[in-house]
Amino acid sequence: MNQPQNQESGGEESGAGKEPLYAGALRRIRRVMGILGIAAPIIVGLALGWRMAMGVALGCGIAYVNFRWLVRGVERMTERMTGGGETTSGSGIVSRFLMRYVLMGVAAYVILNVSPMSLYGLLAGLFLPVAAIAWEAAYELYAALRRDI
Repeated sequence: MNQPQNQESGGEESGAGKEPLYAGALRRIRRVMGILGIAAPIIVGLALGWRMAMGVALGCGIAYVNFRWLVRGVERMTERMTGGGETTSGSGIVSRFLMRYVLMGVAAYVILNVSPMSLYGLLAGLFLPVAAIAWEAAYELYAALRRDI
C-alpha cells in the first residue's frame, strides 16, 4: 500500500517541479515583449528608415496594450465564470474586447493616410506577441530538454 502512495507523491513532485516554469511564463512573455518592442523599432529604423520604424513602434505599442487587455479580460471572465473575486459586467468585458479592434483600425487608417510605407511597419509590430510567445516556447523546450539530460 505504501508503494502506490510513493509513486503518486513522486508524480506530484515532478509535476510541482514543472509548475514554477509555467507560472513564470506570462512574466517572461511580457519581458520579452518589452525588450523586442524597444529593439525592433531601433533595428528597423537603422535598416529601413524612420517611417517604417515609427510604424513598427506604433504596432508594438498597440500589440502590447492589446496583449495586456486580453490577459486582463481572460482573468476577469474566468473570475466571473467561477464566481470568485470581483465580478465585472459582461458588457464591460465585450466593450473592451471590441475596443482593441477599434484601436488597431484607427491606427491603421491614420498611418495609411500619413505614410503608406509605415503601414507595413505597423502590421509587423502587431506580431510582437507572436514573437514573444515563440521565444517562450523555445525557452520551455530548452528547459524541458535540459532537465531530461
